[in-house]
Amino acid sequence: MSKKLRKFKIFAFILNAIEIAFYILFILFYYFNILELQTLIDSPVYLAIIGAGLVLIDIIYLWICLVSLTKSKQKSNLKAAEIIGSDVQEAYNFGMIGLVVVDDNNVVLWSNELFRSRQINIIDMNIFEWKPELRKLIDASESDTVKVDINERNYQVKYLYNAGLFIFKDVTEYEEVFRYSKDHAPVIGIIMIDNYSETSDNQEDTNDIVSKVKNAIFEYAKQYDVLLRRYRSDAYFILCNFKSLELMQQDSFSLLDHVHELCAKEDTPLTLSIGIAHDFPDVNKLYDMATSALDIAMSRGGDQVVVSKYGSDLEFYGGKTAAQEQRNKVKVRVMADSLLSLIKASSNVVIMGHTDMDMDALGSCLGVKAIADYCKKPSVVVYDSKLTEKKTRNALMASFTREEIQKLTVSPHDALARIKSNTLLIVCDVHRPHMTMAPKLLEKATKVVVIDHHRRGEEFIESPVFSYIEPSASSASELVADLIYYSSTNPRIELPSTFATLMLSGIFLDTNYYKSKSSGIRTFEASMILKEYGADNSLADDFLKDEFEEYSLITRIISTMKTPHYGIVYCVSDPKDIIEIATLAKVANRCMALKGVNACFVIGNTGEKETRISARSDGTINVQLLVEKLGGGGHFTSAAAAFRNSTPAKVEQMLLDVLNEYLNDARLAEQPKGGKN
Repeated sequence: MSKKLRKFKIFAFILNAIEIAFYILFILFYYFNILELQTLIDSPVYLAIIGAGLVLIDIIYLWICLVSLTKSKQKSNLKAAEIIGSDVQEAYNFGMIGLVVVDDNNVVLWSNELFRSRQINIIDMNIFEWKPELRKLIDASESDTVKVDINERNYQVKYLYNAGLFIFKDVTEYEEVFRYSKDHAPVIGIIMIDNYSETSDNQEDTNDIVSKVKNAIFEYAKQYDVLLRRYRSDAYFILCNFKSLELMQQDSFSLLDHVHELCAKEDTPLTLSIGIAHDFPDVNKLYDMATSALDIAMSRGGDQVVVSKYGSDLEFYGGKTAAQEQRNKVKVRVMADSLLSLIKASSNVVIMGHTDMDMDALGSCLGVKAIADYCKKPSVVVYDSKLTEKKTRNALMASFTREEIQKLTVSPHDALARIKSNTLLIVCDVHRPHMTMAPKLLEKATKVVVIDHHRRGEEFIESPVFSYIEPSASSASELVADLIYYSSTNPRIELPSTFATLMLSGIFLDTNYYKSKSSGIRTFEASMILKEYGADNSLADDFLKDEFEEYSLITRIISTMKTPHYGIVYCVSDPKDIIEIATLAKVANRCMALKGVNACFVIGNTGEKETRISARSDGTINVQLLVEKLGGGGHFTSAAAAFRNSTPAKVEQMLLDVLNEYLNDARLAEQPKGGKN
């Protein structure tokens, strides 16, 4: 119809132009008496007759146009009636369904009564110019729909291509009910005050700080309409709706920062660990999810919020302060005795570190083996030379004979045969299943123990019977040294000097010779313990020394240093080079030795199909938060991530995107006094 109307307009314009030209030409001929018109037409009546004739022609043309358009519209109405059936039009109105028919040029030919009753006049309009979002339906299947807003009402639209028919279903009431249900869905959470037992003594000033923190929690809950109930002196149960949770997420849980300000001058600052769960109808399940989220928040060092949405990845907020060193001899002795009881109750012990085993993983595994030997339980360390770093491989061969290595270790394949119903599998220096030396052992073992010093991520070994995760520790070897020394066994657990030397080398590696901010009093005490057991610090240092080729490679990688943000540097190795994981860490440590560098990221290929990034920080930037956005994890000041089937250039771009978006969140204010005990 629009094409025919356009043709009629053009023809009418041409006809009128011809008529006007004829009339002007006639007047000129008459005025100058050309062809003796004045003699032929000697009366004005003839002029009127000519004018009337022109008007009659226009009227006839207009009548023809109206008749033609009416017939076309009747045909369109008949076509629409064939599509929907005229007898069900009232049903469509009752169901608030709008129908729109378009031609081949997507111009609206017809719409049903619903659109006209709502003053939506789109006849002869291009439907995609009216609502551009409807273009998504062109290449979509007929089962696909899109949502559009028209005059403050919501419509779900479906397109039948063969019929040229758009179906608009009014879903405004449904959307309002959905929004209401979503906004008022239950949210359950738990707030835990970190370091409460260390500060809640009888001193008046300390009690004042605790009171201020509790008041801040109550005020925050009141601000966001959160029901708050205390169920322990240091813990609160919270209940709210999803709308309140959304507002707190938009606020990035500023309660954490407010508590930082209140405790900025304290030797042992109070922080909050919060676990929240939502998007599930069963409140009992939500409580379990919230408890699990709180456990993750605390195992990651506290001072953060973990939001658990059913069926989705965890969301992390905060985590801007380093984990406080809270381990004490009593706690370590309890953990050590629990581990000893599990070992004694087992038939045999299999010990496993992470893939690309480094000195810390090897040292902690050997330390656990010493505990198993004390309990007189058969034990082996899972070892694969292909999944072990070169320096670690060399240190192992230098410390033991081939026969001793065969007795100490077992291959991942042979380890499967050693897993029985009462076997205890102990995992050291890692808690992510896919990063273990032999993930299949986790599937077969019924009893698993986890000993790790990395902040806990969302991926975690399922249902361990014993878990000792301490993010404030510098290394897994430090944790195992404490377990050996502070256990209540009599006589004390014996640790061979070769084991102690390898454990000390692991501490050297993970602390960068005590330069890392993760090094605390307990780190030096653990080193002292290892020295008492005969650790050779000179030999431990030799295990980590670079060869000339590695030193040259490190220098070459450092020469690629770039500064995308103030205080932030990164290096990218040559894509042709295959680099040891430990070498990436060394490059990062060397960069951190430069003045003015707050954080460093080093990217390189560690295998034919694997690219890694190693990150370090001086404590003013939470590199773990940044690396988690890339799919990795680690410590507040030390983190890493691995990428399969990628390239250094792609990882570099991913890093830059993360820095641009999250660097401000990762930057920290001045560290509170007493950040490390």
